[in-house]
Amino acid sequence: MLNRFIAQTMPTPALTRRGFLKLSAGATGGLMLGAALRPVSAAAQGGVDGLATPFVHIRPDNTVVVIVKHLDKGQGTATGLATLVADELDADSAQVTTEFAPANTDLYANTLMGVQGTGGSTAMANSWQQYREAGATARSMLIAAAAQTWGVDPAGISIAGGQITDGSQSASLGDMAETAAGQSVPESVTLKTPDQWVYIGKSFPRVDVVRKSQGATNMYGMDVAMEGLVYAVSLRSPRFGGVLAGLDATEARAMPGVIDVIQLPDRATVIAESTWQAIQARDALSAEWDFSQAENRGTEELRAEYTALLDEEGIAFHSAVVSQADTEQVIEADYSFPYLAHTPMEPIDVTVRFDGTEATFWTGSQIQTLDQNIGAQVLGIDPGSVSIETLWGGGSFGRRAIYDSHYVAEAAMIAKAWLEAHGDARPIKLVWTREDDVRGGYYRPMHMHRVRAGLDADGNITSWEQRVVGQGIAIGTAFEQFMVRDGVDASSVEGLGEHSAYTIPGWSVDIHHPEVGVPVLWWRSVGHTHTAYVVETMMDELAEAAGADPVEFRLRYLTDPRARGVLELAIDKAGTVPDGLTRGIAVHKSFGSYVAEVADVRIREDGTVKVERVTCGVDCGVPINPSNIEAQVQGGLGYGLSAILREEITLTEGEVNQSNFYDYTPLRISDMPQVDVHIVQSTEAPTGIGEPGTPPVGPAMANAVRRATGTIVRELPFSLHGLA
Repeated sequence: MLNRFIAQTMPTPALTRRGFLKLSAGATGGLMLGAALRPVSAAAQGGVDGLATPFVHIRPDNTVVVIVKHLDKGQGTATGLATLVADELDADSAQVTTEFAPANTDLYANTLMGVQGTGGSTAMANSWQQYREAGATARSMLIAAAAQTWGVDPAGISIAGGQITDGSQSASLGDMAETAAGQSVPESVTLKTPDQWVYIGKSFPRVDVVRKSQGATNMYGMDVAMEGLVYAVSLRSPRFGGVLAGLDATEARAMPGVIDVIQLPDRATVIAESTWQAIQARDALSAEWDFSQAENRGTEELRAEYTALLDEEGIAFHSAVVSQADTEQVIEADYSFPYLAHTPMEPIDVTVRFDGTEATFWTGSQIQTLDQNIGAQVLGIDPGSVSIETLWGGGSFGRRAIYDSHYVAEAAMIAKAWLEAHGDARPIKLVWTREDDVRGGYYRPMHMHRVRAGLDADGNITSWEQRVVGQGIAIGTAFEQFMVRDGVDASSVEGLGEHSAYTIPGWSVDIHHPEVGVPVLWWRSVGHTHTAYVVETMMDELAEAAGADPVEFRLRYLTDPRARGVLELAIDKAGTVPDGLTRGIAVHKSFGSYVAEVADVRIREDGTVKVERVTCGVDCGVPINPSNIEAQVQGGLGYGLSAILREEITLTEGEVNQSNFYDYTPLRISDMPQVDVHIVQSTEAPTGIGEPGTPPVGPAMANAVRRATGTIVRELPFSLHGLA
């Protein structure tokens, strides 16, 4: 839901409920996006020669470097932005490479967020025009340079495949880069029409595939290695909100490789010569904790409180006029969704070096503006003295998009304490283990829903009353001023009522946001993870009660032609149901995109479920890179299926029970279905694709299971019912 965070000013830090830093209202600078296309001097770009603009560097060695303002955490953003520039520049794909932009909100703000950051599947949506114009601007300046050099009319010069020519002579982009840097920036540029595109709409090669295939070093935060590096691992409270009341570090300090033990108010950090030595020493610390202000409730207590709230009227979010037709039958259902961990392949890590006046952080930074400002606040220096070196992210699914930049803040606290104690500015790498993150990270909120829907004698919906109970992600943070309206956190109700592709008579929604000390965060597709499941399984039950075909029933209420289009496309491509399988469907709109999924499911002899095939219809606007869209839908579907089948975070007396992949069980390769993705050749502006493939798979599978077995799964995961 970061796409809903549209800031007008740069916020400033303040403390969060977890003791770290957040942003609160207060202007320190606005956006200056008009400067984004202006060329800059080599000195301003750290000695880069050639044509250098904030988004494109064309170097004398004929390399075209696209400056990527978004984090690429596996979703292909770097490739997408390179595609846009390469097409408008008419570069050869082989000469195009990428580098991550420095932290600079004036130049690199996400235009849909107001800060420099990546989230809400907005990367391509907010960059579509901006990066095409950057490529076209550089192209215009190269043509002007060639005209000046050759003494010819620029109208007779063209560029194709990275070669500039006037028909009688030619040069590479690199040959003209230095001269182009001295040309005037055009007031406006003409962008290509779709029939002129060379790369857009085709499968531009991934810019990271070679490095990843070869296991390149210094690509991810975990790879960072430099002179004098030491390693930090922290002991944190086993309950959220616990305070360190006593610490015995005698044994830890005596262990091999241990350099120091730093005590902070809510944790103790071991500094050692290696990560393993730091982990071993951390485990040898003896701590006493004060849990008086901690979250001490377990899952069962929270479920009981949530269930009680389902009987009480909540804050109104959406209301509609109830049909005057007589209601002949009513279907009522309660749904329960657990906390979920993000578990990216690369756990949280960040390296920091602080010398008392300047600091540098190396990490897979997802919101550079927050990381820069909060790092500066902790260290007591100006944000301009903080550099954020963004590295590739080994997954995120929302985990690195932290509203309080807690791990950057933690690293800053450690660096500051180290400098005070030792006086030397050594780089320190803070590492969270898998167990640290699963037991003490941030989670997709636990939610409950209650739906009461009515049908008339003709099988038409007359009313739909829905109550939601769950923590608001933005409540208590600076994002509250942008994401919470009249007490309703938008992330909990997205996909419902006015945010849905359906027009349903009498649809009313209210919500409760209970106060719970468990930290929550956006998780891939955020609220759509539970709202789509509720809506699409209920639509199937209503269709059956109405004696209607589930596709025809949905089409009655899908007034959005793009939603209808993907549903009809997926059904058409799915063909007939294979023998021995049962079919379920779901369609959902999220992040401006539309996805329908048709799941063909087998019930095994032992009663467990195997999704054999999923056929997807996708409309995400202009398909910039079809192969990447296909990969994102496949990955998002697999991620969603993993959670639906087995994943849940539970608590006992405030402590998380799960710790690693043996008890927080992800999807296995044998569970992954065949996934066929069919993309609508839309002319609409591009919309999100990193997340929209996730919400429909759960309800599509559940609808198939209900049809095959009669079992209605309303409490997730499926493993609770012996179906996983």
